[in-house]
Formats: sequence, structure tokens, C-alpha cells
Amino acid sequence: MNGLMMQQQLLISSLLVHADRHHADQEIVSRRVEGDIHRYTYRDLARRSRQMANALAALGVKDSDRVGTLAWNGYRHMELYYAVSGSGAILHTINPRLHPDQIVYIADHAEDQVLFFDLTFLPIIEAIAPRVKTIKHFVAMTDRAHMPRETKVANLLCYEELLEAQSDRYEWPQFDENHASSMCYTSGTTGNPKGVLYSHRSTVLHAYAGALPDVLDCSANDSILPVVPMFHVNAWSLPYVGCMVGAKMVYPGPGLDGKSLYELMESEQVTLSAGVPTVWQGLLGYMEQNGLRFSSMKRTVIGGSACPPAMTKKFNEAYGVHVLHAWGMTEMSPLGTVCAFKPKHLKATQEERYAVQAKQGRGVFGVDMKVVDPNGRELPWDGKSSGDLLVRGPWVIEKYFKGEGGDPLVDGWFPTGDVATIDADGYMQITDRSKDVIKSGGEWISSIDLENIAMAHPAVAMAACIASKHPKWDERPLLVVMKKPGAEVTREELLKFYEGKIAKWWMPDDVVFVESIPLGATGKMLKNRLREQFKDYKLPTA
Repeated sequence: MNGLMMQQQLLISSLLVHADRHHADQEIVSRRVEGDIHRYTYRDLARRSRQMANALAALGVKDSDRVGTLAWNGYRHMELYYAVSGSGAILHTINPRLHPDQIVYIADHAEDQVLFFDLTFLPIIEAIAPRVKTIKHFVAMTDRAHMPRETKVANLLCYEELLEAQSDRYEWPQFDENHASSMCYTSGTTGNPKGVLYSHRSTVLHAYAGALPDVLDCSANDSILPVVPMFHVNAWSLPYVGCMVGAKMVYPGPGLDGKSLYELMESEQVTLSAGVPTVWQGLLGYMEQNGLRFSSMKRTVIGGSACPPAMTKKFNEAYGVHVLHAWGMTEMSPLGTVCAFKPKHLKATQEERYAVQAKQGRGVFGVDMKVVDPNGRELPWDGKSSGDLLVRGPWVIEKYFKGEGGDPLVDGWFPTGDVATIDADGYMQITDRSKDVIKSGGEWISSIDLENIAMAHPAVAMAACIASKHPKWDERPLLVVMKKPGAEVTREELLKFYEGKIAKWWMPDDVVFVESIPLGATGKMLKNRLREQFKDYKLPTA
């Protein structure tokens, strides 16, 4: 017997309709590429999104056509989030930090029909325009006054002119909630990037989960600044969560330096922000140098790569900001775990709470996970047994776009490529990427643990630990360190800093100081490049 309840499809457009009806006067604030601060409301967002849906139809965009974006976090990008997906087309957010050759490959593989871009990325557009095969229109996301006077791109269209030519009368179509809504290509694979195709159902369910108190804890009383890019896994769902709960949204545009972020956070009374550790390093450094404090910030979500415990401690003790350590993947939409406390942790000591916050957190409802040994046997949740992390859930990938790479699942579970433990309370902790783990004398050494200790040293800006060949032990840890500007620390001082914090056999065999550590398009350290750079490095023989 079936239940006797209405069958309403979970569609992205319903989030916008809800925001328009219940939070019409809530603000959306954006720092624009043009240099000014733009303000409008959810009512304006809804109206302009309907106009853009009409504009897309006028450009010949049909159901399931892919529409690309190369854009910063801003109100026009948010309009495209709703206009494209809501009209039945598929939003394809492209990472502008990728090499032009990769952008060409991705746009061609997705078969994008239209590409919207912020003016910052005009040089990229000029480089790829003659090479892409399917894109029929390039649209500059600006008004007529700021359109480039000279460009190599033929018949370049203006976003605001497209919009103004259309009526704001538009009925969002109703279709199956499993219809594709958006796509993002993952940078975490070898070879060419693979497309991850999200559905309306997966996206709305993911937004529901993200807003929960034990996840991102969002409400209409929040002022949310997503530092995580809208071109990277839908800005961790925050543009959707914003409409769902009616929160004020604050978009930083291209201003991701410490000074720009701090000033925007203060002027707009931001309560919640989210981003990767490398961005927060810049913000904390700027605040420390200038003796600044937050007046409204309450919590920040840190993910993308492991948050160093020293950063969690600095946010909490120096600035009164609670860190929510999170983990996920492009293939997971991306939320998998968030490190929210249980009641017993509120009675624990501060150091015990920091130990919990060092973990990636508890599984969000909708995400099931397990760790397995090399034979696929599930390991106990004891916080010690380390194995390959597998996940499944309604917003986890089933297969890649166009079937690239074959079936990625193992008995219905997605292998994340992470090595992890899960404790008795369900808190998962990443100990390494499977390709980054160091195997010394048949025993595993966690590169993340060694990096976190180095990052706690006051002279260290960034640290990466990689495996270096060893004639006796097969592999040993090599620590690659970038010092803070003006700071000094020697190899001996840094190695002494490890004493008492790890088992002696985990101690790095050597330290190499570098001017910079290569970062990927999403702010993660590129250890593969470091491994290539130091592949012939000779460890000390003492």
C-alpha cells in the first residue's frame, strides 16, 4: 500500500520560488569585477532569473543543453544557477584556474552550447574561442558600459543587454526530479577530468542536508559569505541553501585576499563563511599583522583539504570563530561529513575538543560510509583501523558523464581514494590519500599528521610530506616546507619540534625548504608535482 501524499518533484526552481515568496526583501551583496559593491534582493534575483531563462530560450538553448560558466562568486552567477537549471538546461561550471587546454577539452566533452564569463577571464576566452567545437555564443557578464572595446571574440554578447531584452514573465517548467541539473568536472582523477552530472533531486536533498543544525547550521538570521568558488562543486551548495533558508548572501567576486575578505565580512556582518585552508591562511595573516578582530563572524566551514589543527586553534582562541571541519568530493555534491560536536564533547576539555575537530566529522544524513581492508572486508569503527574509505548515498555519483572510466562503484559503493579511520562515535578521520600514503618497512605513516605538526610551528606557512625512496625501508617521509615571510627555522629546529608528538620511526628523514608549494585549481597541494620534483632526492644516510 502506498501513502496518500502529493507527488511534487524536487526541483531547483522551487528553491527560488520559495525565496521570492518568503524572503523577498533579504539582501544579496556582491563585489563585482567592475570594482563596486552591488546590492539587491531575492525578489530581484527571482525576476532576473526568469528574464535570463527567457534569454536562454532566445539563444536557442533547449532542454538538457549544457551552458558553461567561467565566473567568480556573484549575483549574476547565482542568476545562472537558477535560470539554467530551472529551465531544464544543465549548468556547467568551469574552473578558470585550469590550463586553457583542459578548459577546451572540458567544454568540448560537455558539448557546451553557450559560455558565460566574467571579464577577468576574457584572455582565456580569447585563447579558447577559436578552438572549442560546440559553443555558439560567448556572453560577457557585464553591462554595455563595461564591454571590452577590442576583443578577438567574434559577436560577443552582453549579459545585461540579453537580460533587458526579455520579459520577466516565465513559468518554471515541471519535469522529473531526476533530470540533470548541473555538472562539474573533477580534478581528482588521473588523465583527463571526468564529468560529474548532478540531478535536481540530488541537489535539493543535498541542500536540505547542508542546512541542518549539525551540518552547516544555516538560517534566515545568517549572513553567508561563500569563499569556496561557485565554479567548484556548486560552492558547497551554499547558493541553494541560501534560497532554502532565506539567508543573506555575500559574494566576494575576485577579491579573495585577506584585506578584501575581512572588509567585506565586517561591512556585511557575515556570520558564516566557507573555504579551503589556503584562503584562510591569507585572511588570518592579514588580521594578525593589523591587530584586527571580527565583530560578527561565528563559524567557518573548512574543507577541500585537511584543516591544520593550528588553524582551528587560531580561529577559536584569537578570534572566537568556531571551525566546522568538513570533507567531501566533487563526486559527492560535495558534502560527506562535518565535524559537529556531540553533547559529551561540550563537557570535555578544550584540548579534547580540538582532537575531535581535527577529524573530518560525522556522516551527514544521506551519506553512508565504511572503511575496508585490501581484501574489501569492512574494518571496525574503533578510531584505529585504517583502510580505504567507501561511500554511498542519494547525492553520490553512480557513474561519470558519458561513462568515462567505466563503472566506478565497488559492490554499490564509491571508492573515494582516501585512507581513513572511523571511531565509535562515527567520526571519520582522513589519514591520507591512497596515492599519498607513505609505507615504511611495511608500516603506514600518515603524511597528513606530519604536515599538521609542521603547520603548527610559528615559522611555517605551508608544509607537504611526501614519500622518498629509501634503500632499507622502501619509503621514508620527506618534509617540504614553505616558511612564512620574514620567518626563519632550521632543519634541526623543525625536526626537534616533532619530538614527543609522534612515534620516533615516523620522524621525517629530512626537511627541504622551498619558495612555494604548487597548488591545484581548487587550492589543494599538488603532491604529484612535488614527488616528481624530488624523485631523485637522496635522503641523509646518518
